[in-house]
Amino acid sequence: MFTKTLLSLSTVAALTGGAAFAQTEATAWTDLNMRSGPGPMYTILGVIPANGAVTVQGCLADASWCTVSHDGVTGWAAGNYITANVEDAPVPLASLDKRVVVKTVTYDNTDASAAGGLATGAIAGALIAGPVGAVVGGILGGGAGAAIAPDPQVITYIQSNPVEQVYLDGEVVVGAGIPETVMLAPVPDSDYSYAYVNGVPVLVETQKRTVTYIVR
Repeated sequence: MFTKTLLSLSTVAALTGGAAFAQTEATAWTDLNMRSGPGPMYTILGVIPANGAVTVQGCLADASWCTVSHDGVTGWAAGNYITANVEDAPVPLASLDKRVVVKTVTYDNTDASAAGGLATGAIAGALIAGPVGAVVGGILGGGAGAAIAPDPQVITYIQSNPVEQVYLDGEVVVGAGIPETVMLAPVPDSDYSYAYVNGVPVLVETQKRTVTYIVR
């Protein structure tokens, strides 16, 4: 069970006219992992579906990770992919837009075991910004895109042939880029490769090195 270890809570901005109450209601822009702590190495508690409503209790100072509740489960999710509606446009919490009012929280990472588990290993780099770029840039066209499931045989192959887990800063979502430092494993007779990133297997378009499907 997820144990909250919020040490302090403070308002980072005064409420202003037209401000979005992000600490109360926001939306996951894409299928988004909910984790036991604020980082890619923490246990995945569940997945918030694209366009799923969440209650945001607070975020780290840079809003890279926020503690949220969805469908009765409380955990941490990447602020890049949680959006508040401001003037009829989605604004990611991590954009630190002053119109979005959130509370700041701190996290005691010494209590990782109580929080639900922290995987061992080193951060090997950072995921390259994916769909969030479209949100921030105001060029989001028609909502979150849905990933197309590959042939079941591809999924079976990926699950039956695991590779070494790699951890990258950020959250793994469809459309995110895998840095060149990460070795991709080929999928036989396919234009795709795969890797195990941040606790999940991901199918990757080999040439563009972008995540096209997450095996959950």
